[in-house]
Amino acid sequence: MDFESLPTAQPVARLIEEFHRLPGIGPKSAQRLTYYLLRAPEEQARALAQAILAVKDKIVLCSQCQNITDADPCLICRHPERDRTQICVVEEPLDILALERTGGYKGLYHVLHGVISPMDGVGPEDLKIRELLERLKDGEVQEVILATNPNLEGEATAMYLQNLLKPLGLKVTRLARGLPFGSDLEYADEVTLTRALEGRQEA
Repeated sequence: MDFESLPTAQPVARLIEEFHRLPGIGPKSAQRLTYYLLRAPEEQARALAQAILAVKDKIVLCSQCQNITDADPCLICRHPERDRTQICVVEEPLDILALERTGGYKGLYHVLHGVISPMDGVGPEDLKIRELLERLKDGEVQEVILATNPNLEGEATAMYLQNLLKPLGLKVTRLARGLPFGSDLEYADEVTLTRALEGRQEA
């Protein structure tokens, strides 16, 4: 949709277009958000703009788990009570939030920042796999839990990691099949995720 051709002021059209670029925001939602901000107090609009800039300026990747953080290492990695013998490998930072909501996992995490997807030109070298292997060198980790999403790309990534990790003598497990195929971890409820963690099996 060509927002610039809309009969509206250029700054308004530009903001609609930028909102429309966001995932899950259609043309009508983009227009509603824009007109909401037009009616909102100026301080609210400025607070939103500052929050967006702060995310880009202050957020970095944790040097250990690759999760997003404003302090390196992140809160989870530096927490003294986390089980350092377990690493749960997830696709995206949002997956950590989903697993943490269950309250049932007390180990560490590792974020791949994607999945192997030849159709999209994403190979193993594009993921944070090298960083994961570096973490395993000191021998403290005994179990790696593969918590990729139960879809074709997630399964392919898990299989690749399984073949890579098995020769290292580590226990490699997968989440139980309580998660329906084709779903994403971030949308699963706490009970389903807890059961998937508890019922994990050797990969």
